[in-house]
Parts: sequence; C-alpha cells; structure tokens
Amino acid sequence: MAAVDTARAHAQAVLRVRGLALAAAALPAAVAVVLLAGRLTGRLGAPGASDAAAWDAVRWVVCAVAAATLAVAGLAARTYRRAVPPQTPAVPLERAQAPELYRLIDELADRLDVPAPSAIALTPDCDSWLEDVPTARPARRRAPHAGPGAPAPVLVIGSPFLWWMRAGELRALLAPVVAGTAAAADPDIAAARRFLRSLDASLEAAPGLPGGPAAPPPVRRGPAGLTDRITRRLLGACRGHSAELERAVAGWASEQARSVDYGLRIAAQEQVGLAYAGWDRLLTRVALPAWRLGRHPAHLNAGVVAALTELSRRDRLADGYGSRLGDRPACDLLEEPGAVDAAVSLLAAELFFGRPASGGWRELDWADYPAEVVDAGWRARAAALQSALDGAAPQARPGAPTLTRLLVRLAEGDGERLAAALTARPAGTTAPASLLEPVRTGRDLLVDHVTAMVCCAAVDTAGATPGLDWLDGPVLLMGGVRRTDLAGPVSQAVEQGQDGPLRAWLDAAEVRLEKPVRL
Repeated sequence: MAAVDTARAHAQAVLRVRGLALAAAALPAAVAVVLLAGRLTGRLGAPGASDAAAWDAVRWVVCAVAAATLAVAGLAARTYRRAVPPQTPAVPLERAQAPELYRLIDELADRLDVPAPSAIALTPDCDSWLEDVPTARPARRRAPHAGPGAPAPVLVIGSPFLWWMRAGELRALLAPVVAGTAAAADPDIAAARRFLRSLDASLEAAPGLPGGPAAPPPVRRGPAGLTDRITRRLLGACRGHSAELERAVAGWASEQARSVDYGLRIAAQEQVGLAYAGWDRLLTRVALPAWRLGRHPAHLNAGVVAALTELSRRDRLADGYGSRLGDRPACDLLEEPGAVDAAVSLLAAELFFGRPASGGWRELDWADYPAEVVDAGWRARAAALQSALDGAAPQARPGAPTLTRLLVRLAEGDGERLAAALTARPAGTTAPASLLEPVRTGRDLLVDHVTAMVCCAAVDTAGATPGLDWLDGPVLLMGGVRRTDLAGPVSQAVEQGQDGPLRAWLDAAEVRLEKPVRL
C-alpha cells in the first residue's frame, strides 16, 4: 500500500498549496477586520488618542489592500470556476450498443474491487485512459468514501484495440486502467485533480490562442494577465507533486491489476505496438489519400485488421500473430460494430485532417476505394501536371496530355520549373493534412504527379488497373500483379532528366506514349 500512501501524500501537498493560496487571499481582509474591530472598541486608535491618526492611516491602507486582494481572488476564483477542462473527442458508447463490453468491464471492476467506470467511449487512437467528464448520471457504484453524487470516470478505449485485440487480450490490457477508478474515488486525490484541471483549463481557455491548447498561451494584460500570473505560480508550486501523484496512482493501479490476467497482459502489450504501427500506416498511406479528396473510409478499424493481417503474412517477425485470429475479437462485444466503426472513422477524419476544402465528408466503402480514390487521385494529379506544363510555356499553345510531351520536357531540364509550378498551385481539395503529412518539396510533388500520369496512361492504354494495398495505399496492378519497379525510373527522369529508363519501362509495359491521357 506504499503507492496509496504516496499518492495521497502528494494529493494533500497539492491541496495545501490551494489552502495557502486561499489563506494569502484572506489574510489582508482578516487584518482589516481586526483593525476595524479595534477602532470600534476603542482599543486601537480610539478617537482623541495621540496615535488615532496613525491607526486610521493604517486602517485605510490595509482595507484598500484587502479590497484589492479580495477582488483579484474573486476574479481568479470566477475564472477557475468557469474554466472547462478540455475533453478528448470520443464517440460515446451506450450500454445498449455494447452490453457485453459493459458486462466485461463490470466484472473486471468487481474482481479488482474498484468502482466501475460510469460510461465507455471510443477514440481513434492507440491508447486507453480514464477521463473525468461531468455528467448528470449517477455512478453505477461508488467507493464508500466517495462524495455524494460524484460519478466514476469514463473509460476511453482506443478503437484499434477493440478491433485488433482478442476479447481476453482487451480485458487484460484494460485491467490497470479500470483499477485507476479507485484512485479517482479517493476524496483527496479527486480534489487535487479537480484543482489542477481548473488551473490548466483557465490558461488553455485564454482567447486568441493560436494552434489550440498545445500552443504557448498568449501574454494577456490587465486583470486577466494578473490572474494568469497567479495561475502559473500555483501550477509551478504544484508541478512536482502533480507528477509524483500520477506516478503513484499508476503504480497503485498496476499493483491492483497484477492479480488479473497478468501473463496475458504481457502478450497483449506486444499487440499494442503492432496495432499502433498498423494504425499509423493505415492513416498515412491509405486514409490520407481519400481524405484529401473529401472522402472518408467508413471502416478504418476493419481496415487496420486487414493491414495487420497482411503484415503478419508478409513479415517473418509477425509469425504467430495470425494464429490469434481464430479467437473471438473484442469488437464482437459490440451490438453493431459496423455502425460504431463508421462513427469513429468520421471522428478520425475530422481530428487528423479537418474539414474538406469544399462541401462535407462523403462516406467511402473499401470496395470503392480503387475507383474513387486511387484512379480519381491519379487523374487529379495528372490534370495538375498538365496545367503546370501549359503554364511553364505560356508562349506556346496548350498541348495534349501525353507522356511524350512530358518526357520531352523533363529531358530538356524543365523539372525545376514544373516543381515550382506545382508548389505554387492552389491546394484546393488536395490540401495536406498537417497532422499526418510532413512538408514536401517541389521535387517530391513532381515525382508524385509524374507517377500519377504514368499510372493513368497505363490504365488507359495497357490494361492496368488501380488497386489498394493495405500497407502502402494506392498501387498499380498489371495483370493482377502489383508493380513496384516504377519509382526508380520516375525519379531518374525527374531528378536527372534521364528519361531512358522510364521509356524502357513504358515500352516493356506496352504503354502508348503518344495517346492523350484521360483527365
């Protein structure tokens, strides 16, 4: 129980900081009351006394300081009371939508002898945690020392875990998280966390904050600036205790969960890294091209299962992972996994990409991905490249969108001009997602656009087809086989102006260079 005592000790230290701040705010007012009482009783500066004038001056000064201190304290208290702690965007999961999942969590809480979470929510991330969310609903079970009406926290589960993990693995993985509800029910720990969250939220709620909560808060002036300075001093005084508090709480939860599925949890932890890698790759390689066209794949979580299954087939290091797939997946604990997947997938698009450049999101099934994302994306980039070719030679008439014209221009050394034209082109519907895509050079953009035009020509004249690879995203299929040998010749043509290798590749694939590409 050392972790319990340590957590409570640091929580009490945070509360002492709060108490000292309240005492500092009340001290001038208390002194003013004593001085006024002394004046009324005649004990301090009675009328007619030789020191009456001096005591009156002291009383005025102290009363002024007390009034100013109480005004600042009232402003700070109002700011803290009104500040709303940021909540992680998540899809709430009602009991009717996942009765078996709720039952699993309830049984886990019973076995751990801790309060059950008040609700469950899913987030498009590879992590799980407890989040205190104000709710009018009473907790389903509280610790005996929990305050009246204080709800248990919400259990937030990373959606990729629910689809990739087996039911037993998910139970083992969530045991330490659910065990944390015991700490949340402790009155000292809960009060310390509420105080710290209100301090953080008051700074994050400052207007004009660029880039969201992660950006540095602006320097405000006047009463608001004074409140911010007080808040930062309080946070500074609590920082060490806050970190040690959460570290002790994590140790406390780990100790409680040690008796539940400990061996299985070690194996499940291996799946966490795999799920994270597959989820990240699916978003950057597969989902991002669709998002840039205003389409959002409706079943990202099912897609990550396909991606990780494909990885286990290809990678010898993943041998053995495929054998798990015979066990019951955790998503079977949901009544309608497809509907939940669609809701989480839409949230992922809004979180990691934002809103489409024009219109709203259009839902996309995986079966339509090759035609509506791969082929459409290639042709959009080919059209942009054709516009760059026309713009780079304004004195000439617009030419036909053929590979012959493109290769001649690259061989003439126009790569830099084309790259600059593509970089300067308005993004439109292909605006990059800053959360997922690194900054790309004009040369990188030109390679992508030349590759897209070659793929369009291969589809139009050589019987190739667009395809989807779960690990790499859009691919070119010729004779039903993925072609992976196009990147080298395209890079040589773009970077060195050597179009020979690319012409040889096109000849071998029987792609007609002189036929206009359908844009």
